[in-house]
Amino acid sequence: MTEAKKRKRKVGGQKRGSSRRPSSQRRGAAMPRWKMILISSVIAFTVVFGAYHLFFKGFINMISPCNGIVNFGTCIPKGYNVYGIDISHHQGYIDWEEFRRYNKSKKPISFVYIKATEGSDHKDTRFDENWKEAKRSGLLRGAYHYFSTTSTGLEQANMFIRTVKAGKGDLPPVVDVEETPQNIADFKEELKIFISKIEEHYGVKPVIYSGRKYKEQYLTDKFFDLYPLWIANYYVDTLDIKENWSIWQCTDKGEIPGIDHYVDINVFNGNADKLQELVIK
Repeated sequence: MTEAKKRKRKVGGQKRGSSRRPSSQRRGAAMPRWKMILISSVIAFTVVFGAYHLFFKGFINMISPCNGIVNFGTCIPKGYNVYGIDISHHQGYIDWEEFRRYNKSKKPISFVYIKATEGSDHKDTRFDENWKEAKRSGLLRGAYHYFSTTSTGLEQANMFIRTVKAGKGDLPPVVDVEETPQNIADFKEELKIFISKIEEHYGVKPVIYSGRKYKEQYLTDKFFDLYPLWIANYYVDTLDIKENWSIWQCTDKGEIPGIDHYVDINVFNGNADKLQELVIK
């Protein structure tokens, strides 16, 4: 909270014997006009550039013609036939009976990832129900953990292990990495501890979820390249990254019967048999 304004000075004359300083001493020299124009231009460019990337770029992409295919109420890339969703409390109550009716004939959704935990002490409020109903719906199911930079990797791994009883036939656990670290070296070390503990417990390599730019900036160590990659990159026709990837979260505007809110749509980089190769044995 900002401080309150200072009280106005009392109005009164000058003390006797005092004299006004020349204006050149009271105020600094005026800034050259060219410098003012340059500074104003830089500020204006920064504001417009930031506003475009924060607010308008996604909107412009969404209203642009679809160069992929229209499915799930949105535009998704061509060339893929194994689709999945990821859900959490943000989707609220899900009418799983309606979802099952929708998914029964063509089975457009093959897999689902469900948020389980966050940090070292938070369990998603919808996890238990979503985890149970996903299996009843015949979906390949997996659980994900939102990684926090404010608690240790071991504490977070233990929290996930206590919560998620994944076993044979389930998809490998996912670590969702999005938060900007204050100390990059410490962050990488704690994330490595988390990943190693999860791999040891479940007997399968966990998947790393991240945005494209985040991956390029913070997850460049060769250690992270040993694990399957789930990349988030919206409203583009192709995924322009150098790393091999397993899952692409291509839009956050999917519409699925039984789910009242928008849901993320994901494509798998391969066929159904290749997806089965990832599951816990």
